[in-house]
Amino acid sequence: MAKREDYEIIKTLIQPDTKVLDLGCGDGDLMSLLALEKNARAQGIELDEACIHKCVEKGLSVFHGDIDTGLPEYPDNAFDYVILNHSLQEVKKADLVLKEALRVGKKVIISFPNFAYLKLRYDLFFKGKAPLGPYNHYEWYNTPNINYLSIKDFRDYCKKHDIKVLEAFYVAGNKKQWFLPNLLATVGIFLIQK
Repeated sequence: MAKREDYEIIKTLIQPDTKVLDLGCGDGDLMSLLALEKNARAQGIELDEACIHKCVEKGLSVFHGDIDTGLPEYPDNAFDYVILNHSLQEVKKADLVLKEALRVGKKVIISFPNFAYLKLRYDLFFKGKAPLGPYNHYEWYNTPNINYLSIKDFRDYCKKHDIKVLEAFYVAGNKKQWFLPNLLATVGIFLIQK
């Protein structure tokens, strides 16, 4: 697996020997990394059956489920961390998913593509076309993205809902981006807590 800056940042936010729930875990690459390098007791929830099979092949604990319906089977603070890594923009009920993540996790790590990134703005304004970006390789007709949020949108959401932003990181390409992140970062990564 190629080194990904977002995975490396997420890994630094996770304490060793903790319980982690990965919502929309995909093929399990991040869970594998956390289990191997942080000795995390990781569990995932995924909707895509092909991804579930890949997780199982890697020996990971994954449940077939739709995170848009909430997490009623999990008690409050059941996990040290809940992760939504590039899945928040794909859910239909983002507000519910965030509230549930904050309920079942002591801390929540969110990462998402920044749809206010300069190149995406440029493509829309000057080309008049739905933009394609580093984390958005889909055309308008086949994209899984439903929520087109920016770093500023997410910060505003946290402020409005009294959610503490414990740490924030911004990535452009495969390196950290601190200058004008809402304009120049392709990805936002937040550690939050209620």
